[in-house]
Amino acid sequence: MGQHGDGPDAEHRRPAGVSDETVAALGKLSEALETVERARGHLYALHQMVGHADLMLDDAARRFRDAGHPGIADRISEELLGRNVIAGRWTFQIVEDFDDGYYALFRELDRHARDELVGGRRHLYEAEMKERRRTRGRPGHEARPTDEV
Repeated sequence: MGQHGDGPDAEHRRPAGVSDETVAALGKLSEALETVERARGHLYALHQMVGHADLMLDDAARRFRDAGHPGIADRISEELLGRNVIAGRWTFQIVEDFDDGYYALFRELDRHARDELVGGRRHLYEAEMKERRRTRGRPGHEARPTDEV
């Protein structure tokens, strides 16, 4: 791997003595974290969508009352409006529990592994894949932005 010129920057070069297996393991951990990041985005989407739906229930209940269906309006208002989505929790509480527990630990373990094994460097697996797959000297295949070379 080039140490200067047409190669990755220092933050994307593997430190001396780090094995292929270690880089692959860190790459898999990073990939897993990226998947959890996507799941976290979906969790926030759930939070916003359920919240929006709950606010729309006011309008739905009003419309049922106006249409002469007070029983349906009352059930919506009393049984569904403001209801917990799981036992004791609204979606904001689910998001907070996820962020403070599983997600925080996942990020901490990822950072710890990178700090301990490769000086905190990120995406070494991908940086090395880029070096293997790009065509040196071809426009659009530069190792890094031209102002950094």
